[in-house]
Amino acid sequence: MTAPETASAAPRPYDPPVPRLTTQAVSADGAELHVEEHGPADGAAVVLAHGWTCSTAFWAPVIRSLTADGHRVVVYDQRGHGRSALADPARYSTDVLADDVCAVLDTVLGPGEQAVLGGHSMGAMTLMAAACRPRLAECAAALLLCNTGPSRLVGEARVLPLPAGRVRTLVHRRLLGTGAPLGPVTPLSRRLVKYVTMGATSTAEQVEACARLVHACPRKVRAAWSQVLNTLDIEADLARLTPPTAVISGGADRLTPPVHGRRIAAALPHCIGHTELPGRGHMAPVEEPDAVAAALAGLVRDHLLPSTTGRIPAPRTATTTDVPSQPEEESA
Repeated sequence: MTAPETASAAPRPYDPPVPRLTTQAVSADGAELHVEEHGPADGAAVVLAHGWTCSTAFWAPVIRSLTADGHRVVVYDQRGHGRSALADPARYSTDVLADDVCAVLDTVLGPGEQAVLGGHSMGAMTLMAAACRPRLAECAAALLLCNTGPSRLVGEARVLPLPAGRVRTLVHRRLLGTGAPLGPVTPLSRRLVKYVTMGATSTAEQVEACARLVHACPRKVRAAWSQVLNTLDIEADLARLTPPTAVISGGADRLTPPVHGRRIAAALPHCIGHTELPGRGHMAPVEEPDAVAAALAGLVRDHLLPSTTGRIPAPRTATTTDVPSQPEEESA
């Protein structure tokens, strides 16, 4: 069990915080999604969707920053990740991602209640994929899209120092789509995780946190979602994403280079800024959590609080629990 966060047992910034509430959202196909709430029940709501191979624990430092300022933060495990149901990997798609986030919004927001929604990587693709869903338009006061892209992910990745073209695309597709077991975290795997996903100045603690998340993702899930990402094309959905939207890119992001963020910002109907974080890689919420938390808090201040101050969330059924720490890495 995860110990309560007290002064006598101060948590490390990347340890998963203990939620105030946990519950389950049920998606359109019956899949159950693990949902956590952090911070005060009457705080302005921020709902966060993590990326490929991660879990709710990915948001730990951002959650701590936002809840310290009185925000109510909701995070959930994408299907197959963390404590959410595996469901049927053969059905994984961007439509399923959209179904899932709408189910979470139905579960955690009361009638008429809005939130700031943030997504990282595949989590941001989730929000883009849900652009035409009425539920997203009703619930989203503003959006943050972080370290993401709408299409051409494999072709524009820069993991391997090869010239752009067919060969690099093919090698990237084979490398990122592998379903091989990762085994336990080792010094070599830490170096690989840092090189592929993080900037050169990321700390050992940040690298360790990300390596444990990636290694904990079941290989069947990792491979199934990689096939969705390999053929991703939701660029047309950007024109339908009408809430005020901020974009964050990592200047040294090898998986979704800043060219994606620039293209997203140019296509959005209501982009309110594109920030490129110099020297940061694909894991900006871990590498630069204060900047990501500040962007979310700014969206709350500018687009949510004037219409929701004093609103009391509708009662919901949920269970209070000490959440177990993240699952151990899969064995080789």
